[in-house]
Amino acid sequence: MILRQEASSDWSVQPERRCWLYNRELMPYLTALDWQRSLLSERINNPDLDDVLILLEHPPVYTLGTRASWEFLKFDPNQTKWDVYRVERGGEVTYHCPGCLVGYPILNLKYYRQDLHWYLRQLEEVLIRALAVYGLKGERFPGLTGVWLEGRKVAAIGIKVRRWITLHGFALNVCPDLMGFEQIVPCGISDKSVGSLAQFIPDISLDQVRCQVAAAFAEVFGVELVEEESKKLSINPLESRSSSVEQA
Repeated sequence: MILRQEASSDWSVQPERRCWLYNRELMPYLTALDWQRSLLSERINNPDLDDVLILLEHPPVYTLGTRASWEFLKFDPNQTKWDVYRVERGGEVTYHCPGCLVGYPILNLKYYRQDLHWYLRQLEEVLIRALAVYGLKGERFPGLTGVWLEGRKVAAIGIKVRRWITLHGFALNVCPDLMGFEQIVPCGISDKSVGSLAQFIPDISLDQVRCQVAAAFAEVFGVELVEEESKKLSINPLESRSSSVEQA
């Protein structure tokens, strides 16, 4: 699949960059994390490499940002069946599970804009435009990061940037089992509930949403998005255990 869209920002006068799209289904969290870190290292060593967008789902997992507080977990992380990891992204605790579309852009912001606030707003804009295709009005809340629908948070964003190359990304609740969110204070926000697109469109398809998110990403960032089937993971999912991840 090749998506060519006209960029919508003032930096679109720059040549259109190519961005590889990797569509994956269910992938263990640590496998995806190792993959991201490998892509990051490659681009630190060679900044001319193309950008990457990974879209996938995870088995049930809780993750906390670098400075996230354990108090936002409603269970003992040392006595639980859940996978719980502290990783290098920003933000508080969040939950991923099947039905939640997770996106990991590996972008070199030197080719876009070296501004983290701008980048966060661009990720929100990608999701807002994808929702608009379904007649859903995604909203921002001043001072908070993410996307809401009628007061329910449907998308969380947490990033890490190293040498202006991005890591981690966004999670859009398409049709997940929301029960897992009841075990935490999602993103440390206690006065706003979590929701999903399925609450508004019961028969919504995650695969369809993938396509809309990919198209919106290409449009917002002004890239040529090329789906690559031939590039394979070099990481064995059965052996992947990231040593730099703090596990409860």
